[in-house]
Amino acid sequence: MKRFRTIFPLIVFVAATLATTTALNLAVATEQGGSQRAIPQFGPPNGSLVIVGGAMRDAAIRQRFIELAGGPDAPIVVIPTAGGGSEYDDWNSGLQGWKRAGVTDITAVHTTDRAIADSDEFVEPIKRARGVWFNGGRQWRLADSYLNTKTHQELWKLLERGGVIGGSSAGATIQGEYLARGDTSGNTIMMGDHTEGLGFLKGTAIDQHVLMRNRQFDLTEIIEQQPELLGIGIDEDTAIVVQGDSFTVIGQGYVLIHDANSWLQGGGAGEDGPGGEGGSFYFMAPGDQFNMVTREATRPGRGSQQSIGRVKKKGR
Repeated sequence: MKRFRTIFPLIVFVAATLATTTALNLAVATEQGGSQRAIPQFGPPNGSLVIVGGAMRDAAIRQRFIELAGGPDAPIVVIPTAGGGSEYDDWNSGLQGWKRAGVTDITAVHTTDRAIADSDEFVEPIKRARGVWFNGGRQWRLADSYLNTKTHQELWKLLERGGVIGGSSAGATIQGEYLARGDTSGNTIMMGDHTEGLGFLKGTAIDQHVLMRNRQFDLTEIIEQQPELLGIGIDEDTAIVVQGDSFTVIGQGYVLIHDANSWLQGGGAGEDGPGGEGGSFYFMAPGDQFNMVTREATRPGRGSQQSIGRVKKKGR
């Protein structure tokens, strides 16, 4: 009996330790499993993207970017490299528009030298930034300068710490995985000598100025050859705000969705579907939302989001 009294506390201690360890392991496993399920497949795991179709005039788009960066006093970096200039100052780098919008801490960084873009000194402003904005021009210039450099790495780190990356026109297209209109000989070639974007929005090809420049059919070429991609055409003064695997349309125009797995049901006589009365793309308006996992677009309805009419999935 005396021996039992000596061993019993040890048994209780071991049992309690095992129970605590098991509970902790289950908690960690549950948390890790939940985290894995929550990791976005297309958008950045943290942070946001603001992707504008060019000619940004709607002040609400600019203000949304500032808000996502943390407010007007948050440090913001502008990258004007797509414009093709050798040097940029406060006037020709686009900083003034942000200052007029109330931004107090803004810097422009620019280089066409990949060695400089790959240096610690060059990326220092990005390390402290809460938002980075790409101006318009030609998107291949951004790829030539920054793709797979320390600059590119620091942009990903900015998103990881909850920041925002935005851009207009060329600054929109560069954010996709496939680089549409990336040919150095001209901007009418959809699949050219530069095909890799910075990839912040995976599985996408992004076009801009689509309606103003009658480009509404142009992404069809890319999607026909690479049907796994989602084609996103954004009109001028219009943007998508990406968070995780969904985006919302804001601004004054429309967004066109080119999806090889969907078709637009026709309204006239004849066979619906691709090649029939329907079409290969459809429109989203401001306020509409898109789920990139299910590839479903919804529109605000009475108390909830409702599917956009006439959009059908293949096989249904």
